[in-house]
Amino acid sequence: MSADTRTAQTLRLGAERGWREFRGLLASGNELFSAVVMSLAFVLVVFFQRNETLEDTGISTATAALPGIVAMMLVYNGLVGTATYLTTEREDGTLLRAKALPGGIASYLWGKTVFMLLNTLLSVVLVLVAGLLLFDGVADGLADGGPQMLGMMVLGLAACLPIGAILGTCFDNPRTAIGSLMIPFMGLTVISGVLMPVSWMPDWVQTLVQFTPLYWLGLGMRAAMLPDTMLALEIGGSWRVPETLGVLALWAVAGFALALVLLRRMTRTVNGATLDESRLKAMQRV
Repeated sequence: MSADTRTAQTLRLGAERGWREFRGLLASGNELFSAVVMSLAFVLVVFFQRNETLEDTGISTATAALPGIVAMMLVYNGLVGTATYLTTEREDGTLLRAKALPGGIASYLWGKTVFMLLNTLLSVVLVLVAGLLLFDGVADGLADGGPQMLGMMVLGLAACLPIGAILGTCFDNPRTAIGSLMIPFMGLTVISGVLMPVSWMPDWVQTLVQFTPLYWLGLGMRAAMLPDTMLALEIGGSWRVPETLGVLALWAVAGFALALVLLRRMTRTVNGATLDESRLKAMQRV
């Protein structure tokens, strides 16, 4: 089998796996209810700011925050969600079984990417529908920048998901993973410009957040959904679309390469005895 054929098979099997997982989520009433509640909670955060406008832009605070909410959901699912899923599936043996299937760990990681993309799309659609109904200017932004927004979503999740997989290899169980990652994630959300203009932050913070995918994904979403009157609040007064694409692509390529190495190394250390021990610890936590 040629390298191209193996790659195509890996992508196909991974996509099928991701679709099956997503169908399972849709069939689960609890999971679907959680997605709806979480999405509406994000909208509720900015609902009470819908009548306030950002200085010199004429854009309501709620409308301006909506692209950041979408970016935040993508990064949360990509980092925290993936790390939690990974530790859970390592504990229950799913990851070890995936190693023995055609495509191995590469197919597993691609399948998880497809699943998280579909999962996030569901939440984003709910947020955008609520935004269309509640906030002015959202319809115009989606009409002009819908395809760009979708492309940014795919690239942004591809940049964040391998980071989540890498972080997932550092934790023994899902509770530790989510507990350890939530506070840093919330702190990053505050300073990265997704909920308030990053230009309001000190210069050293503006420099620091540009090393994170959350800043660039938020910038890309704002470029797709907001008018150019918002440029006055951006670093350098520009959307910097080429730089956004380049940085996110670099995170994606480097992240997937490192995640594959770490996941393969992790599965080599897992056997029946360690798996039984992990299951016993999981049962004791319940």
